[in-house]
Amino acid sequence: MLKRLVTFVSFLFLFFVSCKTKKHQPADTGASGTIHISVDEAFQPIIEEQIQVFESAYPKAKIIAHYKPEAECWQDLLNDSTRMIIVTKKVTLDESRYFFDSTGIYTKSELLARDAVALVVNRNAPDSVFTKEDVQALLMGKSKLPYKLVFDGVKATSSVRYAIDSILGGKMFNTAVITAAKNSKEVVEYIAENPGYIGFVGVSWIGNPEDVDQLEMLKKVRIAWLPCDSCDEAGTFTKPWQEEILTKRYPYSREIYYVLKENHAGLGKSFVNFMNSDRGQLIFRRGYLVPGRRIYIMRETQLKLVKPVTQ
Repeated sequence: MLKRLVTFVSFLFLFFVSCKTKKHQPADTGASGTIHISVDEAFQPIIEEQIQVFESAYPKAKIIAHYKPEAECWQDLLNDSTRMIIVTKKVTLDESRYFFDSTGIYTKSELLARDAVALVVNRNAPDSVFTKEDVQALLMGKSKLPYKLVFDGVKATSSVRYAIDSILGGKMFNTAVITAAKNSKEVVEYIAENPGYIGFVGVSWIGNPEDVDQLEMLKKVRIAWLPCDSCDEAGTFTKPWQEEILTKRYPYSREIYYVLKENHAGLGKSFVNFMNSDRGQLIFRRGYLVPGRRIYIMRETQLKLVKPVTQ
């Protein structure tokens, strides 16, 4: 009897150990399945287009994007509630080690494209040309210009972080002069109705002249001019056009990175490969951003008409 009991207990032990050590099989492949990703909402227009084209190429694949402030995207990655985020910051080596210690998976992070923070004003606003000193003074609440500012939130967003880190050099802005909208779309809509405000927004929300909705909105708002960072002629101002972002003449340019936490050849890697491919990079280019993985040369050309050779 004792021998049978020992055998039964041993069998149960082996059964539970084998169940515990059995590897979890991923539900997705490179061409099928469903995954959730978190995306900085500043990039919603261009990422929605990427997903639409990707899913048309892989009908069995479904990518569900959650658009939210940048800090929340990072929190999702840490909480293991998403396997990929698209943000404005690359993972450092120390951060990658930290994620590995927390989740057991190394993260991969690379450049996808470059965009810019655009300043938008109402069509009826008296000014649309600002110096960098003007912008800094406005953020600090020390400007004599008759404007207040609108952001896509007062904390945790990439536009707010850019203003603090890159425009103010690490200083905190004056929250008393800041109006917080829920997202980038609401920033543009608020500027369209309020001439006394300047909005900070990702250029993909307002800089695509082929987007019908953006063209309609540009009847109500204007993109502001800012000083050129590397122009030969002093006093030159520029806008966040594609070429100005590429050459870094526009002063408020920034990068778009993916951060992927996936240890199998799944849908996350497949979507990253698509965005890095010629097709995906052309989507960034057609969205009037600057592709980060492919070089597309912009140059002026002159065409000379010649008579055809008579046969």
